[in-house]
Amino acid sequence: MSAILDPEDMPILDLDLSDTKPFEASRFLDSPETIAAFLAQAMKANDAQTLMHALREVAKAKGVNQFAQEAGVNRESLYKTLKGADKTRFSTVQKLLLALGVELTVRPLEKLSASS
Repeated sequence: MSAILDPEDMPILDLDLSDTKPFEASRFLDSPETIAAFLAQAMKANDAQTLMHALREVAKAKGVNQFAQEAGVNRESLYKTLKGADKTRFSTVQKLLLALGVELTVRPLEKLSASS
């Protein structure tokens, strides 16, 4: 038997966050394997904005100029692409993934449980 937690009963922590820095995934994206795992996780969200955010982090890790050059797009176009996921062409996303040395793969989804 598990107790149901009421948010009102939760303690309020008085934390000093003044010396903390925001998490930047780009600092840890240092290999093709790490980049591929990071992007695969972003894809699981089934959200274009999440994927574009992940690609922005990868662009920062690689260097925006280098990434744009490898993808065959200019830097301004890359910034614009990574900002607006809803109208981004699939062919552009393909170019970015190819420049990273990763590919999009397809596999069947696990069946959802009856309670979902």
